[in-house]
Amino acid sequence: MAVTLRPAQPDDVTAVGHLHYRSRCSAYRDIVPESALTAVPADAIAGWWVERWSYERDTHLLTVAETDGTLAGFTYVGPDEDGDPVTGELYAIHVDDRYHGRGVGTALIRDALDTMRRRRYLRGTLWVITANQRARRFYERGGWQPDGGRRDGWIGPVSTPQLRYAQALTGPSDDI
Repeated sequence: MAVTLRPAQPDDVTAVGHLHYRSRCSAYRDIVPESALTAVPADAIAGWWVERWSYERDTHLLTVAETDGTLAGFTYVGPDEDGDPVTGELYAIHVDDRYHGRGVGTALIRDALDTMRRRRYLRGTLWVITANQRARRFYERGGWQPDGGRRDGWIGPVSTPQLRYAQALTGPSDDI
């Protein structure tokens, strides 16, 4: 299956929001109650993405993955949210359920690492829900490791403990 990656265009962003909604409902269904996952509807998440991208597009890169012209996934990469100038952050990676296990996530995360390297970051970070074992295994296969950072995120009214993962950005993307 061929995967095409490209920077998002304005007309992609609403679809990114809808994919984000579907992906998180699927990925977190055994972690977060359905009522919390659906508390914010798909259109609201899409609107949030449109607004966010409108003011971050100069400092962040939204990359979409397509297969046969269909949106299959996306990543969102930017500077470290804590302001560390040598650290880039993978804020989001989501893949449509239909494309799990077909190389879309691998292509996206390799591209995100390469994006951080091109931006001359020396370290990459991301946050993952502690209970999301599937995502944690995926990241660890690619060389990411927990670095001791912890925080609580929220999905609707539900607290989601998270771990920060990090990776040195000194060479080409590791195989996943």
